[in-house]
Amino acid sequence: MEQRLVQSPQMIQAMQILQLPLLELSERIEQELVENPFLEVTEPERDDAGAEAEGGARAERVTRDEGGAEQMLDLLERIDRDFGDGSGPRQPAASGEDGDRKYEAMMNAPEGAATLPEAILEQLATLDLTERERQVLEYVVWSLDERGYLTETPSTLAAELTLEFQRSFGTPTGGAATNGAAPAVVLDDGTASDNANEHVEVGPDDLVVTEDEVRDALERLRENVHPGLGATSLEECLLLQLPGRKLWNPLMRGLIERHLDDVRANRLPQIAKALGETIETVKAAIEELQELDPSPGAGFGDVTAEVIHPEVMVDVVDGEVTCRLDRDRTPPLQINRALYKQLFEEGTKEEKDWARKRLESASWLKDAILQRESTLARISKAIFERQKGFLERGAEALGPLRMQEIADEVGVHISTVSRAVAGKYAQTPRGIHPLKYFFVGGTTKASGEEASQVSIKERIKRIVAAEDTTRPLSDEGIAKALEEKEGIKIARRTVTKYRKALEIPSSTQRKIY
Repeated sequence: MEQRLVQSPQMIQAMQILQLPLLELSERIEQELVENPFLEVTEPERDDAGAEAEGGARAERVTRDEGGAEQMLDLLERIDRDFGDGSGPRQPAASGEDGDRKYEAMMNAPEGAATLPEAILEQLATLDLTERERQVLEYVVWSLDERGYLTETPSTLAAELTLEFQRSFGTPTGGAATNGAAPAVVLDDGTASDNANEHVEVGPDDLVVTEDEVRDALERLRENVHPGLGATSLEECLLLQLPGRKLWNPLMRGLIERHLDDVRANRLPQIAKALGETIETVKAAIEELQELDPSPGAGFGDVTAEVIHPEVMVDVVDGEVTCRLDRDRTPPLQINRALYKQLFEEGTKEEKDWARKRLESASWLKDAILQRESTLARISKAIFERQKGFLERGAEALGPLRMQEIADEVGVHISTVSRAVAGKYAQTPRGIHPLKYFFVGGTTKASGEEASQVSIKERIKRIVAAEDTTRPLSDEGIAKALEEKEGIKIARRTVTKYRKALEIPSSTQRKIY
């Protein structure tokens, strides 16, 4: 029982570290290096003549009086910070290399991304507005959703702003200013003041925001930023953009107001008949319609793209699959046992307990990282040995593969495989892919060979790309083509599911008139 309790933290640590993606693991290591004095990065070997002497001097520095004193002072400061009552003198938290690490981390920390409202208001900052007009405009901007649309009508926004004004100036709805001290006032530019020497009492009308004021704010927003901002629907958003593009005509308005669903479904004959136009005229109008912006808010604010760093490098050399891990972001670690020994010889009981916990933490992290590397390398090798066809010929050669098969081959539990591949990416001759990409279901071809879902989808894409666009294949037709050309027999509903997953439109929508 006691042994299980001792091993439990190590097992938990190992599972947590195994599941971390590369960047999160790098951050975890960096944090531990800053916080734990017993954990160090192993210095790389140098080729110059003085490398050995320099390394020896660095190793001895811990036990020399001056170096040992500096490290001890740093340790005592950390112990005081973690366990003390806060009454002791405060010295700089770190110096030398530790200070450099912390400074570098702060300098490299990204600034907060600008939101959509912040980006728009920055463009509106130079407008000559009264304070009241600016408050109304800012409220409208902060009411936009991520598309740049308003989910509420101008009348609703006006009512909300009226309540905000009355709340801010301590005025009950429909009453005079009563804030318990000097009454609020409204200056000539519409702002309020609580200066008792120059106040004019706020009347009910001064604290009521009208729908016209909200509409004026919307006009300023559209004139100075984007004509489609503040729309309450897609139709309104598109209509607002027509005048600026000189497209305000019955045909374009008819397409937007009555036939957007027909445009999405590619029902050109029905549109042409309803609007009394030729199909060619309707096609030209739809091309102009597609130039309009359906999400005017998408162009503002900062969008942080996900950064992908492949950890597994895969290749085929002389017919053999090779896998290696990117260790540049996980430097080799070592334990500074000389520093631990020094503290244990000279420290108090409290300091020794603190040092023991830190040493255990450093040891567990080091062992967990080594175990993670070993497990990930073995699982990756097993995956790509099974998916060698993908490495040589691409997605169409990707075979069915289940996690249980890899777990059985490597000799681990299936949950270990799941944790090992979570959030991990592989760089292959066929591009960068998440490791989970290579676990797919499949079906059996007429020849007895198995085909994965990914390979079937690739074949569907190829069939659709080669079809006659004036007579596109239905899902039933695609299913027949798969059986006749590829020897793959699947149901029409399965083709429909795969087609939708590939974001391929239906045959009606793909038809070109």
